[in-house]
Amino acid sequence: MNSAHPSKGDILIVDDTPDNLRLLSAMLDKQGYEVRSVTNGSTALMGVRAQPPDLILLDINMPGMNGYEVCQHLKTNPDTQEIPVIFISALNEVFDKVKAFSAGGVDYITKPFQVEEVLVRVENQLTVRRLQVQLLQALEQERALNQRIEELAMLEERNRIARDIHDSLGHALVALNIQMETALALWKNDPEQAYTFLVEAKQLGSEALQAVRQSVSEIRSDPLQGQLLESAIAALVREFHQTTGILPECQIDLSHPLSNQIDTVAYRIVQEGLTNICKHAEATTVRIELQTTPSGLLLVLQDNGKGFRVDERYTGFGLQGMRERIAGLGGELKIVSEPGAGCCITAKIPRLLGKIR
Repeated sequence: MNSAHPSKGDILIVDDTPDNLRLLSAMLDKQGYEVRSVTNGSTALMGVRAQPPDLILLDINMPGMNGYEVCQHLKTNPDTQEIPVIFISALNEVFDKVKAFSAGGVDYITKPFQVEEVLVRVENQLTVRRLQVQLLQALEQERALNQRIEELAMLEERNRIARDIHDSLGHALVALNIQMETALALWKNDPEQAYTFLVEAKQLGSEALQAVRQSVSEIRSDPLQGQLLESAIAALVREFHQTTGILPECQIDLSHPLSNQIDTVAYRIVQEGLTNICKHAEATTVRIELQTTPSGLLLVLQDNGKGFRVDERYTGFGLQGMRERIAGLGGELKIVSEPGAGCCITAKIPRLLGKIR
């Protein structure tokens, strides 16, 4: 082989006829292939294990172990089963094509060798093999990229929850401090009223502690915990119903599965939205619409509660977290609410790189 040019592929030839080995070796070496030759099946298997070739040319009729048996050994080994095998057979020999392909062969050539035919068949299989390797490498890179995206999304989610803990705990502590100061001021002149403020302060403290515990739990675990999104939403609806006595009207169609990252964000929005409705809305009806399409996800959460002015509350009650989650996925969030007119949250999230989890 001309060492001035890189090898076009590593080929192992297995044939018990030295003349065939010399002819094929010279033919392929001249074309820039790296060629190795052995005369029996046992040696071929040892050579493949020591240095897997890109392609094997394998004679059918050999003493000891024939070509079919060698190919079957190769295909039962995970380390060698992807190596393409082209069988070699003489025109005057009985060649069972069905058996050859069943054993794992991808093609065959016949003796006497026709140079053009051999080169075309060899290069065709090497091209297929190169494309397979490239595809596997691309899939592995995509898997690694998706894993990295999931890790970054999880880190971002934890940071967001940490900010929520800081903000909500700060508000709770301010309210708690006001209650305590008022109780101290009234202690001597109106102990009964002071006691009332202390009871309210204790309730605020308990609620803040529970909120922090829940947020820490969310940081530590996957919110879906391996569940399908539809099952996880159903669990939220049941919990909401048990707490409020309100059974949300649900319209859910998840017939186009999306990435786990999108599912997690959708779950968080429904979770935060139902929590806000439970705490602040004083609603009697709630509607949840969740629909996946080939282009992404549509989520609608609506209630008939007391509503609020969006410009005043947009950074509170979890709305800031919703906005950040949606923006992080390149989506859109729309909140429509007025005092006395309920609230409607609409989120649209486009499909990401990882189309199906």
